[in-house]
Amino acid sequence: MSRGAAASNSGRVLVVEDDEGIRDMLKYNLTVAGFSVQEASDGASGLRTARTSRPDLVLLDLMLPGMSGFDFCRALRKSSRVPIIIITAKDSEVDKIVGLELGADDYITKPFSIREVLARVNAVLRRAQPEANEPRSIPELDSIGPFSINRAARRVILDGADVKLTAREFDLLSYLLAFPGRVHTRDSLLENVWGREFTGDRKTVDVHIRWLREKFAGKAPFEIVTVRGIGYRLDRQPNPIELLGGQTETAPATPVKDGQVGGRGR
Repeated sequence: MSRGAAASNSGRVLVVEDDEGIRDMLKYNLTVAGFSVQEASDGASGLRTARTSRPDLVLLDLMLPGMSGFDFCRALRKSSRVPIIIITAKDSEVDKIVGLELGADDYITKPFSIREVLARVNAVLRRAQPEANEPRSIPELDSIGPFSINRAARRVILDGADVKLTAREFDLLSYLLAFPGRVHTRDSLLENVWGREFTGDRKTVDVHIRWLREKFAGKAPFEIVTVRGIGYRLDRQPNPIELLGGQTETAPATPVKDGQVGGRGR
């Protein structure tokens, strides 16, 4: 691998592995691949490093002295969503399932090839990165004309009055407003709003969309559109004042054909 290609990775990987030979092998090959690598030989020191150095990904052995990999994963997930790939010497379905349920993103079974490790590391990091047109952070305050949402205070105001929303309605509306004009599938909304652990009915998305429409349709300067067969999209509707520098637009008094409003058939 060329140095130019290696430098393009530049992610930070924490290797938590008690076997020195495996730890050194992983560190060497990840470094050659362009990653910055930190290492720990036990769970407790690995957890401290993960909390202070904020790596982009953790390679975690399950069979660690003292604090096990399961305990490490459980403790880290209380404060961080950093991607975790578990490494296990046991080809046991139970270990893999427990690790994934505790918040791991993928697993590797020993013995493994370094090509598999690098492929899985790169794949998990790609999934964890925001898309090119996706903001890395959602602003606390967002407003469209008479509508505003304060995500820190969890308040929605329309025409100067508070709008009462359930916690899930607020989260769903906040997410849709953060990505206007983008189509979201029901599955992506469930993952990003309800969380990966949600196991209920997918139709709960449709129900919450209906409740939001009942509260905002025709009142707020946005529309939640159904994209048939795919999901939903929120379209912002800018104020005429914002478009015309303080003067509202006057529509021409031209006749329209029956069954048409604004030049489009109903």
